[in-house]
Amino acid sequence: MAERSPIDVLPRPLGVAVHDAGAANMIAAWLEAAAIPPDRVVAAGPALAIFEARFGTQVAASDDPETLAKMGSVLSGTGWASDLEHCARLVADECGIHSVAVIDHWVNYAMRFERGDIVQLPDTIWVGDPAAEKIARTTFPDLRIERHANLYFLEQARAAGPVPSDGDVLFLLEPAHHGWGRAEAGEFQALDFFMARRELAGIEAGASVRLRPHPSDPPGKYDTWLARHPGATLDASRDMAGALRTARWVAGMNSAGLVVAIEAGRTVIGALPPHAPPCVLPHSGILHLSRL
Repeated sequence: MAERSPIDVLPRPLGVAVHDAGAANMIAAWLEAAAIPPDRVVAAGPALAIFEARFGTQVAASDDPETLAKMGSVLSGTGWASDLEHCARLVADECGIHSVAVIDHWVNYAMRFERGDIVQLPDTIWVGDPAAEKIARTTFPDLRIERHANLYFLEQARAAGPVPSDGDVLFLLEPAHHGWGRAEAGEFQALDFFMARRELAGIEAGASVRLRPHPSDPPGKYDTWLARHPGATLDASRDMAGALRTARWVAGMNSAGLVVAIEAGRTVIGALPPHAPPCVLPHSGILHLSRL
């Protein structure tokens, strides 16, 4: 039986505002499962590429939140890399439109709705798992919090298929936005720490390693690192399921993709070095190298 999309109950016409990849993937999966497509999509950045790959020309997208002013409801992401989603919530508030925001991770909940001195909360927050629901209820005790099945995680985990006995290592990259007191960017520190300690997780030294850059990473960011590690490659898979298909182990820092890998039955390894803040993912199925 197919999972029901929560989008089917939102007031119409429906406007969607997305920029960052996390919420865009969740919303796109709900949209695909919905009985009726959205009436207007405001998308930019990684979200625009995700929507174009998933829907082609079926969803006409603009990048102007003001076009949402006559919607019956607005569904927005809560990313950090743009003000687009925040502006969409401002438009919804100014026009008296029902506003729903999707939180796709397990950290920085209050900050997602702040831009400078302006705080703009939605009417309702959607999350995709019990851990996120608990954090949201604690952070926003006066807001309506709803948990809906994360169809994106479910579909990607299913499509990844069984764990290959001769699989490789997939490293899910993301900007650390910190050097933790050292000159090198945190994501490179985590990569080097993993390469030095991976045998503690049962990974043979000769196992192939694929790097999957974050959607916000610029092209060529990891070229120098790859040149220093012969045999390591960049992952070019279209989606997370494709990236997981040949992986036996999946490593990373705080990527939501690690949760998809847990769902897909892969061995998941936390690669944050001991001097970094601990992993923010509240999931028990992660083997943290810093604790070995």
